[in-house]
This record gives sequence, structure tokens and C-alpha cells, in this order.
Amino acid sequence: MRILKPTMWLLLLVVMTACPGSKDDGREEGDMGDPGSVSLVFPENNSECTEGNTVNDQQSAITFQWQTSENADSYEVNVKNLQNGDTQVTESPSNEATLTLNSNTPYEWYVTTSSEDSETAPKSAIWKFYNAGEGVINYAPFPAEAFYPKRGATISANSSVALEWKGDDVDDDITEFEVFFGTETTPSTSLGGSAQNKMNVNIASGNTYYWQVKTVDGAGNTSISEIFNFKVE
Repeated sequence: MRILKPTMWLLLLVVMTACPGSKDDGREEGDMGDPGSVSLVFPENNSECTEGNTVNDQQSAITFQWQTSENADSYEVNVKNLQNGDTQVTESPSNEATLTLNSNTPYEWYVTTSSEDSETAPKSAIWKFYNAGEGVINYAPFPAEAFYPKRGATISANSSVALEWKGDDVDDDITEFEVFFGTETTPSTSLGGSAQNKMNVNIASGNTYYWQVKTVDGAGNTSISEIFNFKVE
């Protein structure tokens, strides 16, 4: 026993000094700095933005705002013009950024977060708004968004499919949707108008189809969506 006691104390001392700070909390080292996605604040979704500062007769400066994200070192604001598809991207160290945009124009925006300790860049929800201009009483609808089939999707072979889309309007006065559909990359065949946001179309296996939606409101204002496509197995 006189020999065993010192040996046990020596082993205990080695264990205590050999592994300092080796606590395992169950997380990967790269996860420690992962930023979370942010919640958008302003401009509000599907709203008419009237709080910008006028730059000239055709433009105004809008200050975008969002909630901060834990562990985020910077943010990237993406703003897309829904009329011509142009996109502005700017980085910000804080939870706001000011961009100059065209007046009387619909936009969509989202924010991604980044951290020096993480390779991930979470993306926020996508919001739409109409950048208001002076003298406008009724605004054109937002371009419709494809709901089903999603753009680029491949669907099972069938004789027909129900196209579904989503339409929004600041004035909430959408009256009709007109659908253009076909196998041409720029569909020109009109399937007529509908007050509903879905329409059945005939399809055939092996084809790729393209479709586009024109939205009309009560004041006669219109918007045209991007061209969506899907493939039939």
C-alpha cells in the first residue's frame, strides 16, 4: 500500500494537468459563431413606402431596417427592381442601410447575415413594397409569383396540371390574371383571363413548358411576371 498510494496520486495529477479546457459541450467549433437570419422591419411587406427622402423627380432614398442577429459581423442588403430585374447589393455593419431607388416602382428585398467565424450566410424572408411617388393615387400590382410548379421544377407525367400563382397589390384591387403558356421560351399564347389564381393547362411527357402571368387591377394598371418554366417527365 505504501507504494500504490503515491502512484495513484501521481496518475491523478497527470490526468488533471494534461487536459485543461477540454470540456465538450456537444457543439462543433465552427458552430460557435454562426449568425442567425434576421427579421425584416422596414419597408413593410406588400406596403406602399412613402417615407423616403426625395432625391429628384424620379428617385428617392429609402432607409432599410431589420433586427440585429446574434454573432453577425455584417449584413448584405439585396434590393430587386421588379419591373426590370435590376438588383442593388450593399453591405452594412449595422441593422440599416440607405439606397436610392426609382419612384413609382415595385421592389423586393432581403438581407443575408455573415460572421467571420462561420461560412454560412443565412437569408431572411423576402418582402415586397412599392416605392411611392408624388401624384400617384392607384398603384400597379406586384408581378405575380409562381407557386406551382416552381420555376425549374420537374413534375410527373400527366395529361394536365393546375398552374398556381400568387398576386399582391398595395390597393388590394386585383380584378384579373391573364396567363400566357406554351413550349416557346417566351410564351405568347394567351389562355385567357381568370379571377382566380390558378388555371388548368394540358401538358405532354418530355416537354418543357414556359408560362407568364399578367395581373390587372381595378384601375386598369397591369404588371407582368417573370417567365416561369417546368419540365414534364
